[in-house]
Amino acid sequence: MHELMKRIEKLEYHHRLMVEMCPENGFPFNRLIIRNGLSEKEVKEFFQTCDRLSMKLEKQKAEGFVYNTPLFKEFEDELHAKLKVHEVVEGCLVQNIYPALMKQFQKSL
Repeated sequence: MHELMKRIEKLEYHHRLMVEMCPENGFPFNRLIIRNGLSEKEVKEFFQTCDRLSMKLEKQKAEGFVYNTPLFKEFEDELHAKLKVHEVVEGCLVQNIYPALMKQFQKSL
C-alpha cells in the first residue's frame, strides 16, 4: 500500500509539472479544470449547466429579454466552488466553449 501511495504522489507531481509546461493561452479552461482538480463528473455537470443556460438564453432572446444578470447569477451560483467565474468565462471564450453564452456572461463581469 505504501508503494502505491508513493506512485500516486509521483504521478500527481508529474501531472502538475506537465500542466505548467502547457502554454497559458493554449487551453485555459482545461488548465482550470486540472489546476483545481475537478473530476470528470464535475466537468460534465458544468457542461450540463451550460447546456441548460444556453437554452434559457436563446428563449430569453426570442422573447426580447435583454438583461442577462439573473442568468449570470444562476451560472455563478452553480459554478463549482473551486472555480472563479471570470477565469471560467475567459477560458471558455478562448477555447470557444459556449461562445454565445460566455459572451453574454462576459458583459456581467
